[in-house]
Amino acid sequence: MPISLKEPMLSHPLVGSAGSQSVSFRKSPLKHIPISIARDVVRRSGEQRGPQSDKAADELFERIASGEFTDAGSTKEKLTRPLRRLLAGTGVGRGLAMSLAQLGRSWRAEAAQRMPEARGDLRELVGQPVFVPLYKLFTVYGKIFRLSFGPKSFVIISDPAYARQILLTNADKYSKGLLSEILEFVMGTGLIPADGEMWRMRRRAIVPALHKKYVANMVGMFGDCTLHGCATLDTAVASGKPIDMENFFSRLSLDIIGKAVFNYDFDSLTHDDPVIQAVYVVLREAEYRSTYPIAYWNLPGAMQIVPRQRRCVEALKVVNDTLDGLIAKCKVLVEEEDAEFVEEFLSEADPSILHFLIASGDQISSKQLRDDLMTMLVAGHETTAAVLTWTLYLPSQHPDKTALLQQEVDSVLGGRVASLDDIRALRYTTRVINEAMRLYPQPPVLIRRALEEDSFGDIKVPAGSDFFISVWNLHRSPALWEEPEAFRPERFGPLDGPTPNEVTTNFAYLPFGGGRRKCSRACKVRVCEK
Repeated sequence: MPISLKEPMLSHPLVGSAGSQSVSFRKSPLKHIPISIARDVVRRSGEQRGPQSDKAADELFERIASGEFTDAGSTKEKLTRPLRRLLAGTGVGRGLAMSLAQLGRSWRAEAAQRMPEARGDLRELVGQPVFVPLYKLFTVYGKIFRLSFGPKSFVIISDPAYARQILLTNADKYSKGLLSEILEFVMGTGLIPADGEMWRMRRRAIVPALHKKYVANMVGMFGDCTLHGCATLDTAVASGKPIDMENFFSRLSLDIIGKAVFNYDFDSLTHDDPVIQAVYVVLREAEYRSTYPIAYWNLPGAMQIVPRQRRCVEALKVVNDTLDGLIAKCKVLVEEEDAEFVEEFLSEADPSILHFLIASGDQISSKQLRDDLMTMLVAGHETTAAVLTWTLYLPSQHPDKTALLQQEVDSVLGGRVASLDDIRALRYTTRVINEAMRLYPQPPVLIRRALEEDSFGDIKVPAGSDFFISVWNLHRSPALWEEPEAFRPERFGPLDGPTPNEVTTNFAYLPFGGGRRKCSRACKVRVCEK
């Protein structure tokens, strides 16, 4: 069959892996964390195709295991050790050597309470997304360690209790930090980069837009877009042309997000919309800024003089002008409507989230609306596309799982487009999606910054520390999952049981994050994926 089911590329933390755009691979591990697309990473050998199957990863893992990146022990103890040995060889110095030995034991005990630390020239870690070597570092250094390179360091968290502490128990002590700094010029004060009171205000405005009737109303639109996508696949099959399913799902997700969020038809399955091309220019610029050591773009005139910055300005203008036009059009529509008949601000002419935000009557500027729309556009379509790609690929490697999927779909749908009730009945399909998001979480890391000192066991972490909560490590930890590398949808229990999430798994499973800042799109994303 000509549809391509090659293994998908590994994704980056923000926008997944699917899509048609190529992003350059630069020699810095930083780029993999805040915003990058690791398109050159394909693990080609091994039945489970885990990180260890890539030759470059194998070589790196050997170096990690050898202790090359380790900063071990107490510096004071290491410096005095040669002197102690010298003094121990003389009668006069033996007493002093014993005193130094006692001090050494004290220093070693002090060092044991410090956080384990991995150091090195991490430019040599290129060739894979950083969450891949993070897993090997986790097996060597444990559930919490510091990853340092140059003057910068990150605290790596791979423990569900510590993840719960950051995301839920002590959530007020943390901000988005690095992620906000990188995405501010793209998303402004949208829901992802926003912190503090601004985040609370935007969440209170946006979450009600995703109410039950909105989701039910969107199911029909999801079905229409899916039928359009199926027609595209049928055409490819008839012509004998292969289809890149990552690209296909990225475009399909774009069309769905465009209609659901701001009632705009990208029609990206049949052509390249200039707005989307502009969005990718902006994303590439965000990736670039995450790796460049000097923020020269903040210098006066840099945005007008430097060619790549001019291109970014032009692309932002295309996107912003389009969104401003959609906002203005929607405001006119709302003004002309009779508010009495608009049940829960749903409109037959425009059932989008944008319409809800305007019709709900909250005082909000066009700039803030634009930030919200940009956030949902950028964050919504690539993550969904990546999950869909892995959800298709994984069962394709297990014929027995594919047969169960097909049997359920035939039984529940019988060839028709799914309704909301049908989607609830697709229980095995749900488990397949759950397992795909466990093996390939979107995002694979969550980024936070400590606003004040916090403690993890005996380890104290100062304010200002940047954290990577490795969802990838949590989802593949042998201590938390039986056969963690295996694709086993049945691992989550009976099909009529609760949907796995951070609560039911005690923060071992974080497909949408956790705590108050858990992804507000979780329900809609699950419906869209099914």
